[in-house]
Amino acid sequence: MAIRVAVEPGAARAVALPVLALSGGPGLPPTAYELPEDARAEAAELVGDLDGEAGATRLLRRPLRTPGHLLLTYAGSGDEAGWRAAGAAVSRVFEDETSITVAMPVDAPAEAVRGLAEGLLLAEYQFSMRDDAVTERDVTVVVDDPSSYESALATAIVTADATRLARDLTNTPSSLKDPAWFAGQVVAAVEGRPGLSVVVREPEQLAAEGFGAILAVGGGSASLPRLVELSWQPAGARTHVVLVGKGITFDTGGVSIKPVDAMKLMRKDMGGAASVIAATLGAAALNLPVRITTLTPLAENLLSGSAFRPGDVVRHYGGLTSETTNSDAEGRLVLADALAYAVARLSPDLLIDLATLTGANSVALGKRTAALYSESDELAAAFIGAGAEAGEQAWRMPLPADYVEYLGSEVADLYSAPDRGAGSVTAALYLREFVGDRRDRWVHVDMSAPSWSESADGVLPKGATGWGVRTLLRWLAALPSSSGSLNGGE
Repeated sequence: MAIRVAVEPGAARAVALPVLALSGGPGLPPTAYELPEDARAEAAELVGDLDGEAGATRLLRRPLRTPGHLLLTYAGSGDEAGWRAAGAAVSRVFEDETSITVAMPVDAPAEAVRGLAEGLLLAEYQFSMRDDAVTERDVTVVVDDPSSYESALATAIVTADATRLARDLTNTPSSLKDPAWFAGQVVAAVEGRPGLSVVVREPEQLAAEGFGAILAVGGGSASLPRLVELSWQPAGARTHVVLVGKGITFDTGGVSIKPVDAMKLMRKDMGGAASVIAATLGAAALNLPVRITTLTPLAENLLSGSAFRPGDVVRHYGGLTSETTNSDAEGRLVLADALAYAVARLSPDLLIDLATLTGANSVALGKRTAALYSESDELAAAFIGAGAEAGEQAWRMPLPADYVEYLGSEVADLYSAPDRGAGSVTAALYLREFVGDRRDRWVHVDMSAPSWSESADGVLPKGATGWGVRTLLRWLAALPSSSGSLNGGE
């Protein structure tokens, strides 16, 4: 889909007309596009039917007249979320139209165009390994002054492109997507882009540097593990953010093998890695003035004679040891290596990890909300607020001190997965042991549930959602440009 802002629509066969919640109920605001009087009169008669949630629509078919299709789409109060829902609705209803005109209200805020464009682009996403013909669509957003909206539109396009990349990476079947393949995709994406660089650690280097957990988790597969380190270093950046994403390219559960039904969607178990990589590339495209180092520990957790076992003790980067009580709790092991490396070698101002970590995320919060953990009230609020603006939900969860004793092992420093309930909470407490003196600058997000959608709904496709990309880009863009509490200033 190609989107542009313009004063004149050109040929307008399919027109989307916004409806807003006004003081007397839903109404048609004045728009920059002059709709024919007969069409506006017909639309006015149906406006009252849209007094509901943003994204509701009514389609008027007007054969042999102009426009031939008139879509009333409800944007609610006109906030960005309402426009995002309206854009998604336009994209879905007009999925077979090759040329679409959207009439924006006069003097609409720039956020309205950003929300509309994100909704249009995110809702049209589909993933297929078939060579299906794709209908190319052109959307003209008619506004009174295009120059006022070009920046917002450009940001929306970058955000949607980054989200699409995360969705593509996550949806790709694991028969193709092994650790080496994923690393190769990152290398290819960085090539020729100023400010971006990438280092891929292969098994020999992982062993030499002491990444024992990544090697243990990936040791059961013929496709050996990798650690990707992607860097965005803009000139003059004063804040250094390290992003870490779980990258299990397929998860059988290993020796603690999953039931077949639980394995069917395990190509999504690298959704965290996909999101942090895509967000970093998006930040570079937006030229955000923040230094980012992104780590994705990549492994395939398979069952074989060389697979690690429950009861094994693994030594992490930096020396801590874990008794691996459950080989299906492998994600936290590879994250622990990456977090320990980040603290020891990268000295981040802020440290964020995203992971499709536990089924307990869904049990606690349902299918649409991620579980967020942090010891910093300010950092947690900023991240959750960025998610709310982006249309991605997260809920802050506790880190109770009296659960820490569950992590105690008789033969190692830690149990990796104590079977004491509160699975998402104890996983977060375990990871906290590897962030050293960055505890008050660290956010852990368990986004297993919202990383996948069982059906198409609004901006979400069926399949991988790319959860976290939009939140990260909003949060990174809002970071203070000078030293302060949110960027780790002392």
